[in-house]
Amino acid sequence: MTKILTHSRAIAPKGASLLTRVANFLSLSRQRRKLAQLDDAALHDLGIERSDALSESRRPAWDAPAHWRR
Repeated sequence: MTKILTHSRAIAPKGASLLTRVANFLSLSRQRRKLAQLDDAALHDLGIERSDALSESRRPAWDAPAHWRR
């Protein structure tokens, strides 16, 4: 199983405004929905298995990538 992203509970860097956090939350939700809609050829091009894409798409939006903490 391929790990797509490293996650933490942070949605934005420390000190980010509430508006930034909400925007990031919405963006991540949208990205995860689109990931679940990709066809097998697109997922193959990205090196992601269907099961991994579906698993990632089911994660809560507040479970954001670790690099957003920087």
